[in-house]
Amino acid sequence: MGKNPFIFLLLLLISFSAWLSCNKPADGTDAPYKISYGDSILYMKPSGTNIVYPIEQRAGTYSGFPDGIEIDDITGAINLDNSETGLRYRISHTAPDGKVTTTMVVLSGITFTDHFFHLSQGDSVANPVYNASLSRVLPLSGSNFDEGNVANGGGCAVKTDNGKINLAESIRNGVFGNNPNNDDKKEIEIKYRINDGSGKSLNKLKVLLYWYNTMADVPQYVWDILNDRTTQGVFLKNEQAAKPRPPCIIIIAN
Repeated sequence: MGKNPFIFLLLLLISFSAWLSCNKPADGTDAPYKISYGDSILYMKPSGTNIVYPIEQRAGTYSGFPDGIEIDDITGAINLDNSETGLRYRISHTAPDGKVTTTMVVLSGITFTDHFFHLSQGDSVANPVYNASLSRVLPLSGSNFDEGNVANGGGCAVKTDNGKINLAESIRNGVFGNNPNNDDKKEIEIKYRINDGSGKSLNKLKVLLYWYNTMADVPQYVWDILNDRTTQGVFLKNEQAAKPRPPCIIIIAN
């Protein structure tokens, strides 16, 4: 077969171009998008702006679920200062072609589970949940709870060394007044600092206390709140930590 130098050169250029196409450095634009903020747990910092950006940003829109997280829908930046911490959120990115990519992040802090506490059965201590997991150990050494004495000053007995709420003591302190009535409620703010990756940054949460004489006195609207959280898939009866605020601590006398 005769050799045509022009055809040979053309084939060589085509082969080289194909090789470059298959072996070009990945710039991320064609690769599947993986949302990452550098860590699965995001901590507040003691100084500077607590805004965390995704490692890689792409065109499209960002959103967070459940409610409580402030996220920029264009950049995916999470504002920790304006978000409810202590919860786990699902971050979603919707590309211009409609493809949805998700990841999970925890905004470090404490919360409490929605729970019915029966005082007559000795069930009277609400334990804080750290970093959205019942199995994580809350660092206590060097930590402080109820800074400024706001909760205790309002009658809610928050232990300053471990963040636990003694509900029986809170009733004795008059958190609902001298004679609690059915459907009495009080929202308590707890300011705290944890000796962890946050560097003891000031953090806070609100807790909603309810009082009822018996389970039969719990009104439908309270059940609706809990059932709505169940429907959204962010609340499992008395056990799920990652859910919308404020957590409902429901005190049952008998």
